Amino acid sequence: MTSLRAYARPCTPPVWARGGHAQTILAHVLPTAAPALVAGRDGVERHEVPLPGGDRLCALYRPGTSGALVHLFHGLSGDANADYVRLAAEVARRLGHGVLAVNHRGCGDGAGLARGVYHSGRADDLGEVFAWSRRRFGARALAVGFSLSGNALLLLLARGGRALPDAAIAVNPPVDLARCSARISSGWNRVYDRRFVRRLSASLRRRRDAGLLPERYVLPRARTLRELDEEVTAPLGGFRDADDYYARCSTRDLLARIDTPTVIVSAADDPFVGAEDLVGAPRSAAVHLHLESSGGHVGYLARGAGLRVERWLEGALTHYLGELERAVEGAA
Repeated sequence: MTSLRAYARPCTPPVWARGGHAQTILAHVLPTAAPALVAGRDGVERHEVPLPGGDRLCALYRPGTSGALVHLFHGLSGDANADYVRLAAEVARRLGHGVLAVNHRGCGDGAGLARGVYHSGRADDLGEVFAWSRRRFGARALAVGFSLSGNALLLLLARGGRALPDAAIAVNPPVDLARCSARISSGWNRVYDRRFVRRLSASLRRRRDAGLLPERYVLPRARTLRELDEEVTAPLGGFRDADDYYARCSTRDLLARIDTPTVIVSAADDPFVGAEDLVGAPRSAAVHLHLESSGGHVGYLARGAGLRVERWLEGALTHYLGELERAVEGAA
């Protein structure tokens, strides 16, 4: 494949946003200027993507002019209007690309459409989305998966499947789920752990109240993400236990199988996705790893001109979407 040129601008953090925790937390606290994707506004359309077994995904589509459609997949406990998804959608707009922002099972506007639960092994769901969008729109398929979806996207590319994107970007993917789970349950990272557990537990209660969980399902009293994976993800997702889920759905040892042009963007100071998980993983020539020294977990706040703060990820996505387009065209 055509070699990708690295994005040369470093993510130099403001003084007040140094360190992985500051990057991770402040990036999600500071408001983003990127507009929300709302059906009926700015040409956005709401679509439902059918899945085997009867579940459906809700996706928000905005047309473009370039002939490419950027598929956006949010992380755990997020939805298609998470701040980082909106930022990526705005990048796609500026490049002239269409956007398909997908809510995973039961998330966001898709609440009530699925009995199954979202987890990082849902590579087949992503494959169904690509197959559906090619039939519906016939566009060149680019993909950006954030955090847990980044790992699911890599899993799809490594395994193959019903349909694949032409090129992909995975942002801060937890390629070793067991190690990520252990990190997020220790030390200061418990702040994120508790937030995920609280939000996911609330989602489970809503599902129970809507009759979308098995009859007589008893809500777990999980205190950590690992306990939630043991008590919820594993039994509802068809895994023996949390360890089985982590082993079958991690992609650290599968990156060498990927032959789709792919970029992995991550940060050395990510609090719970270890840089060593990515640097030490064997990768095929199709996989380009970009590891920033600063950025946290999908944070990437950078110092701009004067007192301005910039979203470094905006420039990185612009650059790598262009590089991937060039690689796809070169391979045609």
